[in-house]
Amino acid sequence: MRLATIRLAERTAAVRVDGDIATEIPGVADVGELLRTSGLGAAERANGPTHEIGSLDYAPLVPHPGKIICVGLNYRTHILEMKRDIPEYPTLFAKFDECLLGAGDEIVLPPESTSVDWEGELALVVGTSVRRASAVAAEAAIAGYTVANDVSMRDYQFRTREWLQGKVWEASTPVGPVLATPDEIPSGAELVTAVDGAEMQRGDIHDLVFGPVELVRYISTIITLSPGDVILTGTPGGVGNARSPKVFLAPGQTVSVSIDGIGTLTNRTIAEKVTT
Repeated sequence: MRLATIRLAERTAAVRVDGDIATEIPGVADVGELLRTSGLGAAERANGPTHEIGSLDYAPLVPHPGKIICVGLNYRTHILEMKRDIPEYPTLFAKFDECLLGAGDEIVLPPESTSVDWEGELALVVGTSVRRASAVAAEAAIAGYTVANDVSMRDYQFRTREWLQGKVWEASTPVGPVLATPDEIPSGAELVTAVDGAEMQRGDIHDLVFGPVELVRYISTIITLSPGDVILTGTPGGVGNARSPKVFLAPGQTVSVSIDGIGTLTNRTIAEKVTT
């Protein structure tokens, strides 16, 4: 099953996506609300108005998650290109609602940063509350997976040992277009990031130091994970900051991140207009 949050004239709606048709789930404004209230069963019974896929305006998949937790240095290829050691524990940081974008929205490049980088990622969405989850409970708590782009302002990220200031810029983190339940993801699924059609990243989404179940277990030991929380699992090798010479995003470029079984997240970059 695939779910999405779409923008309509004066509201948003959670929809179930079947082929080329999206069916509204009555009374549910977004996927986060669906998971917090009615659960996936309500999506199976969706019988609201329908929309053609080509006409959809995607909002962030979960517009207001209680938590957005990100994992750094979690693909072996990315760890090696950044010249780091394999971590003993997950490297965690957070994002906020203001960072989020939907599929098709514009990634805003701030004038303060000249080193804006792409990071295609698999993200998971929590479906049930868990604390100190066992492996079985952690797996059951994953409602599904989506695509994210952890766009990073590298110059700000590396000003200090803590990364947060390079990761939380407004309108910088697309998430979507859909949530795919775990049964939709093939065993050999790959992630591919392209900039203006040129492939920049390719990696097996299962080549993680800490997999989704392990991340849910670890994070839920620290804090309760709740329905609608989003966890970005890390990026494979191929980021612009690790290239020689370094390559960063400029206004007017198109960035796409595709994951087998989920789909493609595509966004265009624009320069932020700052008024003084």
